[in-house]
Amino acid sequence: MRFLKLESLEKAKNIVKEFLRDTEELYILESLNRVLAEDVFSDIDVPPYDRAKMDGYAVRAEDTYGADEDNPVELRVIGSIKAGEIKDIEVKEGEAVEIATGAIIPKGANAVVMVEYTEREGENVKIFKPVAPMENIQFTGSDVMVGELVLREGTLLTPREIGVLAAIGREKVKVYKRLRFAIISTGNEIQELGKKLEKGKIYDINTYTLASYIESLGHSYKILGIAKDDLEEIKEKIKEGLDCDIILLSGGTSAGVGDLTERAIKELGGEILIHGIKIKPGKPTIIGKIGEKLVIGLPGYPTSCLTVFDALFGLSKSRIKAKFRGRYISAKGRTEFLPVVIVGNSAYPVNKDSGSITSLSDADGYIVIEENKEILEDEEVEVHLFSSLSDKLNIIGSHCIGIDIILKEGNIKAKTVNTGSLGGIFAIKRGEADIAGIHLLDENLGYNIPFLEKYRVDNALLVRGYVREQGFVTKREDINSIEDIIKNIYNLRFINRNKGSGTRILFDKFLKDNKIEKSKIKGYNIEAKTHSAVASAVAMGKADIGLCIKPLAERYGLKFIPLAEEHYDFLINKESFDKKEVKKFIETLKKANLPFKKLEDTGSIIWEPKPYSYSQQ
Repeated sequence: MRFLKLESLEKAKNIVKEFLRDTEELYILESLNRVLAEDVFSDIDVPPYDRAKMDGYAVRAEDTYGADEDNPVELRVIGSIKAGEIKDIEVKEGEAVEIATGAIIPKGANAVVMVEYTEREGENVKIFKPVAPMENIQFTGSDVMVGELVLREGTLLTPREIGVLAAIGREKVKVYKRLRFAIISTGNEIQELGKKLEKGKIYDINTYTLASYIESLGHSYKILGIAKDDLEEIKEKIKEGLDCDIILLSGGTSAGVGDLTERAIKELGGEILIHGIKIKPGKPTIIGKIGEKLVIGLPGYPTSCLTVFDALFGLSKSRIKAKFRGRYISAKGRTEFLPVVIVGNSAYPVNKDSGSITSLSDADGYIVIEENKEILEDEEVEVHLFSSLSDKLNIIGSHCIGIDIILKEGNIKAKTVNTGSLGGIFAIKRGEADIAGIHLLDENLGYNIPFLEKYRVDNALLVRGYVREQGFVTKREDINSIEDIIKNIYNLRFINRNKGSGTRILFDKFLKDNKIEKSKIKGYNIEAKTHSAVASAVAMGKADIGLCIKPLAERYGLKFIPLAEEHYDFLINKESFDKKEVKKFIETLKKANLPFKKLEDTGSIIWEPKPYSYSQQ
């Protein structure tokens, strides 16, 4: 038996990656089940304007206060707006506009009363139920904001992702070219399906597991059947597969059994790039090249075969976190792929060797045990799934483009949900989020920490983020400074942010510091849920002025008048803090090139919870 020169898994994956880099641009209907080859950012807000969620009447919410069945409020109807119509209508005190689902909210209105709670009488409408500001309105960018990263490179495009592309107006998308695999099973004991099983034979499993997995990854395949352990027969099958991009053989790669795959590649004029990878199972895996075609010899055991193929070609998004249960002693000096079964949030090793046929059906996936780790015991692990399930960090809270940059530069897969800073804090408290971006200002005590103590957050740590610049945005030629704003504030149509947002708190502090009365500001109760919605409203002329972050002013071509610098920090769930992806997030935060100011302690823990007693008020 000769000794193999074992190479690293990373080297093997890099060889494969060369065959996965070619891209093409397709119409989105042609891109189903293809792998995205670019990050996709939205060029528009979705929705692109504030719109009615249902049929009814657009009103000023404050005009409906006190309305009930016995004492309805009566408003004068000044017009109507259907979906798709553009009308220059402004709702003033005591007025309403009839509005259809999906129609643009007129100026001055900050809520929609459902038609079910109204009664039309000539030019007036009776309102039988009050509404709160923002009720029944879908705000600009509440689904997707302009500039927001909506799909990441490496995503498998399903009907859901195609819908997202359509929503942002993307007609074409760049995808990785579909590879064509030739599949060959080798071995005297292998028998085709559809025939009575002969003595000493086993049915061909690898062909069908590989073919179905290849298709799930967006590629295509050509089944070439079974080759016996005969050099000439294997060579003929390989030649038959050279019209494909990659030829896969399973079986026949073990050292000391003739090395038929290696010999076949060489005798067909090819070269061996790797014969032996430092992994278990799958040590004798072969990677060779004939011309520009890649030839890969995979292990014969079904579980080993599929595991090695997944390690080389699988999508990184097909992973979940789980708690490994029990104690396992790993092989020394080799990276080991341990098949596991998932039960709830726990991963249990499949206690069968790789030659067991049923270990393939028992295993939900596998975990990677690095070569320098000998014992695995009651700890969190990452499971590579054989299915299309995926695991991502949950990032919930205030949205910032800085997060998108960190995720991209760190190659971190994450699901981001934009709820505002307070929403992020509560998501952390409930254990739903791994990370929450927050920027809440207490005018006496500073940013973020006072709110963590106020809401008794006891399951998280606060990591220093960076400093963003907030300011007023406007198109008005006569507004060029904070002094101009203060002098004209009561004559400007303002668009505010929603309660609980850091921007709303910052604006309220501005009003208090300058002794400005909220009740006298036109549009104080007209609330937008995103920075993008504010910038959009000002750009469309629905408001004269609003408050948002500087990058959005630049995107919308608006004048930006700085108001304050704010601390945007990251609240991290204690249970998530030691996760590999969270640590990668923090390290990338420290080194990423962000359009914001970093501090000396960026990426450091700046707050930890103190114990709370139930007797505290």
